[in-house]
Amino acid sequence: MALTSASRRHRRKKLKAEINVVPYIDVMLVLLIIFMVTAPLLNVGVDVNLPQADARPLEQKNTKPVVVQVASDGSLALTYEGLDRPQRVDRVQLVAKVKGFVDADPQLPVYVAGDRDASYQTVYEILTLLQREARVSRAGLMGNPADREGK
Repeated sequence: MALTSASRRHRRKKLKAEINVVPYIDVMLVLLIIFMVTAPLLNVGVDVNLPQADARPLEQKNTKPVVVQVASDGSLALTYEGLDRPQRVDRVQLVAKVKGFVDADPQLPVYVAGDRDASYQTVYEILTLLQREARVSRAGLMGNPADREGK
C-alpha cells in the first residue's frame, strides 16, 4: 500500500504544460470595451477659433456686389442688385449668371457668404469655381465684424 500511495502522489505532482488563457481573455475583453467606447471620441476634431479683425471695408464703386450664399447643406443662392430675395441656383447656373455679370463689368466684386456650419471644402470649391469658370477677378469672403464687447 505504501508503494501505491507514493505513486499516486507522484502522479498528482506532475507538471502540466498548458497555459491558462482565461485571465488573458478577460483582459482582452476589457480592453476591447475601452477601445470601442473611446474610438468615436477620437474622431471629433479640433476646435478652431478663427481670429476676428477690425479691418475696414474695401472701398468700391456705387455698384452693389454679387453675393453667393452657401448654406450649411451645400445649397447655393445668388443675390444681386434688383433682386429682393436670394435666388436658388446650382453650380452650372451660378457660373453662367456670374459670368454674365462679370462680362458686363470686369471689376464687379463677388462675395461668397458661407454659413458657419457649411463645409470649408464647399466654400473653397465655390471660390475656385468663380475664379476659374466665371473669370471673377475680385472674389472674396463675407464675414461679420468683430464683437466690441469682448475687448
